[in-house]
Amino acid sequence: MSELQAKVVAPPGDRPSRPATRKGRREVRKHATLVIALVALVAVGALTKGEDFLSTSNLITILTLASVIGVVTVGMTFVIIGGGIDLSVGAIIALASVWCTTTATQSYGVVGMVFCALAVGAACGLLNGALIAYGKLVPFIVTLALMVAARGLAEEISGRQSQLVTTDLLALAQERVLGIPLLVYLFLVVVAIGWILLERTTFGRRSFAVGGNPEAARLAGIDVRRHTLLLYVISGLCCGIAAIMLTAQTTTGSSTNGQLYELDAIAAVVIGGTLLSGGFGTITGSILGVLVFTVIEDLFILNNLAQPIQAIGKGAIIIAVLLFQRFGRARAVPTLT
Repeated sequence: MSELQAKVVAPPGDRPSRPATRKGRREVRKHATLVIALVALVAVGALTKGEDFLSTSNLITILTLASVIGVVTVGMTFVIIGGGIDLSVGAIIALASVWCTTTATQSYGVVGMVFCALAVGAACGLLNGALIAYGKLVPFIVTLALMVAARGLAEEISGRQSQLVTTDLLALAQERVLGIPLLVYLFLVVVAIGWILLERTTFGRRSFAVGGNPEAARLAGIDVRRHTLLLYVISGLCCGIAAIMLTAQTTTGSSTNGQLYELDAIAAVVIGGTLLSGGFGTITGSILGVLVFTVIEDLFILNNLAQPIQAIGKGAIIIAVLLFQRFGRARAVPTLT
């Protein structure tokens, strides 16, 4: 039997999926690049700050700093893979943290605070998703509007005053298991759930389809509007969880919580290899992006760099990665063999 006949006769299940294979190779290359970047940053930290950087306490600090923005990044990954964007995540965190720390909410204890934060996050995500999916409005504009409105509502509720936490919620940041804060374990749980949902379920496959080609997804029988709505609800829920974590860390609910988190989350997702146009990305890459940014921020702090210099450095890194991503796509030549 000739090679051509073998290809024709062989059932589809026995033939490798070339697009899937190319996607897998691309993910491995991207993840390997991020791991190399992390190793290089660790080397820089070891050379410039030595024991201060490599100390156990500093490494735990890095993980703790990465935990809150990491949870937000999981939700942002889903939204961007689905072809959207969410600029309101920081403001949602602020609103959820303020609402769950009011005197009335805290009177219900930790359960009441957690429920309130998750409900506020989910409601904001539902509003974003409904306006985008069913109102057919541009995601950038909708989430920008909610960013302003949610931050304003947080200021109105709190009177621009920090609200102290008086419940056992603080234990989430203070308690440690095997020397590691509970916040880090919660972060790992969210990452694991997000990875399984994206990589091992029909929902995840539909997310890639919706982000890659909404019309083709619709013709394939996917309810694109409902799926888009759910993606923003997931992002909102992640913001609610992040609000709980941040409130436990700072011991307060404040309208200033979560400032510029949208920038950090989007930057981590992009650095992790997710395309801003949608249809491609991984949770693993996004979390590696979070770790890269957190290590860079830690190095900035250890080297006593001023806040404006840190901001300039972050912006320069984001632009460099976007240019690299665009250049890489331009050089990629699809083949049919």
